[in-house]
Amino acid sequence: MTVPFTTPDPQVVADSNIRDFARHAGMDGADYSALHQWSVSDLEGFWGAVWKYFDIDADTPYERVLAEETMPGARWFTGATLNYAHHALRNHADDAVAVAALDETGSCYEVTAGRLRAQVASVAATLRDLGVGKGDRVVGYLPNTPHAIVAFLATASLGAVWSVCGQDYAPRAAADRFAQLEPTVLIASDGYLFNGTAHDRRDATAELALALPTLKATLLVDHLGLPWPAQPCPSLAVPWEDAATRTEQLDCTPVEFDHPLWVVFSSGTTGLPKGIVHGHGGVLLEHLKTLGLHSDLGPGDRLLWYTTTHWMMWNLVASTLLTGATTCTYDGSPAPLAEPDVLWKLAARHRVTVFGTSPQYLLGMAKFGIDPSVHELSSIRVVGCTGSALPASAYPWVRDHVGEHVLLASISGGTDVVSGFAGSAPNTPVWAGELSAPHLGVALAAYDAEGTGVVDQVGELVVTRPMPSMPLYFWNDPDGSRYRDAYFSSYPGVWRHGDWITLTSRGSVIVHGRSDSTLNRNGVRLGSADIHDVVERLPEITEALVIGAEEPDGGYWMPLFVVLAAGVVLDDSLRAKIRDAIRNGASPRHVPDEILDVPGIPHTRTGKKLEVPVKRLLQGAPVEQVVNRGAVDAPDLIDHYARLGAARRKRPA
Repeated sequence: MTVPFTTPDPQVVADSNIRDFARHAGMDGADYSALHQWSVSDLEGFWGAVWKYFDIDADTPYERVLAEETMPGARWFTGATLNYAHHALRNHADDAVAVAALDETGSCYEVTAGRLRAQVASVAATLRDLGVGKGDRVVGYLPNTPHAIVAFLATASLGAVWSVCGQDYAPRAAADRFAQLEPTVLIASDGYLFNGTAHDRRDATAELALALPTLKATLLVDHLGLPWPAQPCPSLAVPWEDAATRTEQLDCTPVEFDHPLWVVFSSGTTGLPKGIVHGHGGVLLEHLKTLGLHSDLGPGDRLLWYTTTHWMMWNLVASTLLTGATTCTYDGSPAPLAEPDVLWKLAARHRVTVFGTSPQYLLGMAKFGIDPSVHELSSIRVVGCTGSALPASAYPWVRDHVGEHVLLASISGGTDVVSGFAGSAPNTPVWAGELSAPHLGVALAAYDAEGTGVVDQVGELVVTRPMPSMPLYFWNDPDGSRYRDAYFSSYPGVWRHGDWITLTSRGSVIVHGRSDSTLNRNGVRLGSADIHDVVERLPEITEALVIGAEEPDGGYWMPLFVVLAAGVVLDDSLRAKIRDAIRNGASPRHVPDEILDVPGIPHTRTGKKLEVPVKRLLQGAPVEQVVNRGAVDAPDLIDHYARLGAARRKRPA
């Protein structure tokens, strides 16, 4: 058996929430494997224990934990009424810091729990006066600052439905999302910071408001200090200061367990973004489990996870409040040119205990020689990492440059469940390049083409029993057909997520990338992430993208696109080095047909490589049928790949 990279510290395990939870649930002494097996074999027992352990404060009690176990359509905690915002605001003393607002300049201001509750009560009263009630929609065009958390909690406290996106989205792209919801109120900032620049979004806000004809009002946030015009929007304009400084009593409206809490949107790279609706109760329980048990968060802890407001990690960051811990917002670039290690400096200064980031960030730190250990990072006990598979090469770097005591928690999940499917916990070993285990309550399996579970083989990531945070429905999908097609068309009654994974016989999980972008050469399948991992370790390569494209004549073209480090030239010697690395480190059957130097790799605005759209462009699909430019971080790159595909098709046979 492969030796783990790290094993659990017995004292950390003894003091952890997950060990305490096991005791309360009558599973004292159970290791993680036994605890997980119980959590998926007895869903009612497990989720009932989560409810009790975290002392869910329901206005009316539930009748049964799981009244109907179907996918889709599971019915959880029937009869219960509660409110997410009430739970987010109940666990801090008035003078405790609830939110620490950080930015790329290194500045910080702190919001105490008493002030947070007062602001939420004030904004909720303002929204109520503007006609917002249960089921109405409020949308935010906001950076990751405390304003977004206040606006969300105020909306949720009324039983209204929240949705938010970052201001790097163009007004048209934001409207593609928000117009579907027919919102009553828009809350928007004057701008945001990124890489040394203050980005003015006042005109963009006005354009967005014009595209939302159902608006009754726009709340104007003064974040950068830019003066708003006298009449910036067609709807009623309300200054944030007026909305957030009233003296009001906080009163959270009890709602059904499955009442909509928020709408999060898919990336929308290939069409109109899908609105994914999650409920108050499902999010409450799932996030308490994920943050309270897996991340071991509680009073006295601080979480700093780099995210934008349109990535599901923002929703998880906001939920830190549920545990009684402090959440840190951050406005700016993760690695600004002026101070690329600013996040580590802030983590040290503010005694962060859980630091969250992406594989690209950690790999970039290593590649460019940035050493976080120049800062005092002893408070960090967990480095969380998600967005794509974290390669094995990053594990020693984190140990050597952040700390030997740190649990490196690679996590795989999705906006779809607004949580994780697999990751780590204080009582799990860690294997380099692997996720430690399926999360508690997640009946994870790898299915072959016949729908049979396999171990130590690549298969489709599936979930065979329901999770409370699975979507209630898709917005504007009245018969549920789009929802069923998205997850249940391959294996009826079983959630198919669209990733290739290997469940190992030791209980860990290896993520190979999206199953719809799998490399299938001569019947031998390989995940694109396995190629990217090997190639991106090379110092000459900044980023890579491999595509396997079926051709009309029955051929199969597998190009590798690389972004070169500064000053590097893609010559025959470097091509040979890349091929050798793939041959020896990934698969001799998946050495690319061509290696091409490109100016960049296009991503969704949450950082995922656009593998399938690029593949379709190379196969000749029209751009307008393949990708929504507003959902891409660098839209000009789309034309570059379309031209590459056209040039390829013009070559003589």
